[in-house]
Amino acid sequence: MTFVALPAPYDFELSTERFRVFGPDLAVLWHDEALYRAINGREVRLTPATGGVDVDPYDESIHRTVEQLLGIEHDLDGFYAWAQSDPVMDAIVARLPGFRPPIIPDPWEQLVGVITAQQVSLLAAGAIRNRFIERFGVTVGRVSAFPTRARVASAEPDELVAVGFSRAKAAATVALAQSELDLDALRLLPDDEVRAAITAQKGLGAWSAEWFLARHLARPTAWPIGDLVLAKAAETFYGSTVEDLGPKLAPFQNLSAHYLLAALRKP
Repeated sequence: MTFVALPAPYDFELSTERFRVFGPDLAVLWHDEALYRAINGREVRLTPATGGVDVDPYDESIHRTVEQLLGIEHDLDGFYAWAQSDPVMDAIVARLPGFRPPIIPDPWEQLVGVITAQQVSLLAAGAIRNRFIERFGVTVGRVSAFPTRARVASAEPDELVAVGFSRAKAAATVALAQSELDLDALRLLPDDEVRAAITAQKGLGAWSAEWFLARHLARPTAWPIGDLVLAKAAETFYGSTVEDLGPKLAPFQNLSAHYLLAALRKP
């Protein structure tokens, strides 16, 4: 077991909430107050510790993935300083100190996740995603490795339909797996080029591209205008449309979106 120090403030339970609030996540599993992830073929356990986390097992090859799962890339200090000029966001920040939204390490996993979440509740999406993981993934200890792109590229759409995908989502997922799009290279592109590359794929629109920017690339100004729950949060806290609110939250739209959604879940 190795201790990894984290920048303060950091609230482990709050920051990892998304991996359990919509049901269990078989690929990032919350169990006995710890988070489990299959990394490089090994089960890795993250547990909270004073000033950081204990990681078991640990080596430098998994350090970046650990930091992504813990949301370390986000500029929380800058966001908190900016929020002091916005009374609404400042009050939300005061309710959620140390909340660092996790970053999904795998671009393929993030895109499959947004496909499953299109036009259904997040609870339903989570259940479908777990059946997909059980069918196509690999068990590593108590957690499962997310199904690889290569494995899904060899599947028939009907196999995905059998675990709960709609026919359109199944076709889009298999098409993405079989496409020539270099997902890892997207991190090198500016936001607008990432949006263009993603929306050029079957079944992936602006909402999907924006959540990819937000939850995989951690781009500060990502703002998913088409998200219905975010629209509800914008109305609840600001009395505003999500379209009008976005520019007012620059340059911290991404963190603002996550804090608004978390605050809506925790009235």
